[in-house]
Amino acid sequence: EISACLVGSEMCIRDRYDNMLTNTKESLEKFRKFVAQQSRSRLSKAGKNDSKGLYKRLDGVLKVSPNSFKLSWDLGYGNFQDKGVSGTEKKYDTPYSYKSKMPPIKPLADWAKRKGIKLRDEKGKFKKGGYLTLGFLIARSIQRKGIKPSLFFTKPFEQGFKKLPDELLEAYGLDVEEFLQFTLNKR
Repeated sequence: EISACLVGSEMCIRDRYDNMLTNTKESLEKFRKFVAQQSRSRLSKAGKNDSKGLYKRLDGVLKVSPNSFKLSWDLGYGNFQDKGVSGTEKKYDTPYSYKSKMPPIKPLADWAKRKGIKLRDEKGKFKKGGYLTLGFLIARSIQRKGIKPSLFFTKPFEQGFKKLPDELLEAYGLDVEEFLQFTLNKR
């Protein structure tokens, strides 16, 4: 009886699609917000929130389709901050590494300018050389020493993900129950 009701209720599903699986969607939204908030907190505490560019990318996107949910984050260069990058001289446990290319010089020069960092000699006196020179020197140092993994995103993601299967299962169960109630009440 239920299977006949479910098969015959395709139009009912389409009509009520926007209101279906709300518990599942809420559970995924809760997970997305938790990861974003915790990642931002870790970024700020680590002092890696200078330009706010990465901070803004942490919202993530939850796409709801008729047959699926897709939750994604596009961290861009944040992947390198999170997972780290092995340098030519110092190695980390990471999938990324510098070989012949250095990090981009211009963003590092802009960062040094925002921070008011200037070249100094051994005696502490200001040296000749502009911000591009400083950007080059910083880039060369990063290429050699790499970027230590911060796991600012990975840790909150894993922490939230541990709870997610149980929460999703419960939410989906509630959604199925609501759907069955709705379908049976329509008959």
